Amino acid sequence: MSDWRPRLIVSDLDGTLLRSDETISDGTLAELRRWADDGVPLVLATGRPPRWMLGVRDRLGGGSGLGGPAICCNGAVLLDLDEFVVLHEHPLTPDVLQAITGELRRRQPGTWFAVEYGDQFRHEPIYRPRWDVNAPGVAEATLAEMVVQPVAKLLARHEDLSREEFVELVAEVVGDTATVTNSSSDALAEISAAGVTKATGLARVAAERGLGSADVVYFGDMPNDVAAFDWVRQGGGRAVAMAAAHPDVLAAATDVTDANDADGVAAFLASLRS
Repeated sequence: MSDWRPRLIVSDLDGTLLRSDETISDGTLAELRRWADDGVPLVLATGRPPRWMLGVRDRLGGGSGLGGPAICCNGAVLLDLDEFVVLHEHPLTPDVLQAITGELRRRQPGTWFAVEYGDQFRHEPIYRPRWDVNAPGVAEATLAEMVVQPVAKLLARHEDLSREEFVELVAEVVGDTATVTNSSSDALAEISAAGVTKATGLARVAAERGLGSADVVYFGDMPNDVAAFDWVRQGGGRAVAMAAAHPDVLAAATDVTDANDADGVAAFLASLRS
């Protein structure tokens, strides 16, 4: 594959395209623009909700050619980054929400919940948001209030169990009624509608452009990237793990690049042009 070149660049954000200070280096932006000028667009694929994407759009530069579609909420939401409008949603339904939260609360009473929908975030009073405690759209709610309407993503957190132990428990409870993944270092399970992953969002975006997995280079670092890695790798594309990626991501990768703080995405893309 020494002469292989992608027709679509897809990247996770946190721990991948973004540095630890949430910036994108000038060098990385310049490399992405070179590819965009050659007709190879950038697609973002993230666990972040749309409300966390305005700053990313600003960093990429409005009108730069880098503000195309963004796969948000682990595949549940497709966002037009330039126009900042939601193009497609695949939410969890209230009946599924009620069943999952009820059984998790029964099995592990120390589980606390939050939900993402639209530009809103609701969390139980005891749930501890890590990043946006006082941000617009963020408010406390009871569990009963949170499970009466469709949501893009259900978050379940436990303050005492390990990440592995808790995510395994959540996956056991959820079964095939929804999709469970994790993109943080603590015991936080991210729950989407059944079958919804970054891979399904990516397949939709690629198909709309007449492309397949063989045309894609995908960069990621956490377990919520594994499904997309599998989709890309099985079709002959390149699934590129960051140097400090989770072991499951490294095991699923076709390639490994430098860490996010060393501009690993740009380094790998530059190697494909050499």
